[in-house]
Amino acid sequence: VQLVESGGGSVQAGGSLRLSCVASGDISYYSRYCMGWNRQTLGKERERVAYIDRDGSASYTDSVKGRFIISRDTAANTLYLQMDSVRPEDTAKYYCAAFNCNSGSLLYRGRGTQVTVSS
Repeated sequence: VQLVESGGGSVQAGGSLRLSCVASGDISYYSRYCMGWNRQTLGKERERVAYIDRDGSASYTDSVKGRFIISRDTAANTLYLQMDSVRPEDTAKYYCAAFNCNSGSLLYRGRGTQVTVSS
């Protein structure tokens, strides 16, 4: 399975971006995966931003609650992250990932898309 992110770019604080992550390859089990968005800045550990399970239940790290929304279109094998009211501290490389829902283990991860928020 290959995961390819898109939608990153430069935006001013308070603006919006929508990230997409398309899965391809052996996607026969895509609907069974739990999916998430992580982000990483140079010199910092990777942070889980948002997570969505097979049933569509979502969870978020505290810093993005009320601003970001994760969603998935299973028919299109696509994961989204709607980012509103972005802040300079949201600047990072964003990665999508697929997880085993039972064990939580990482199955696949994309190469990431850069988001830069200017003040």
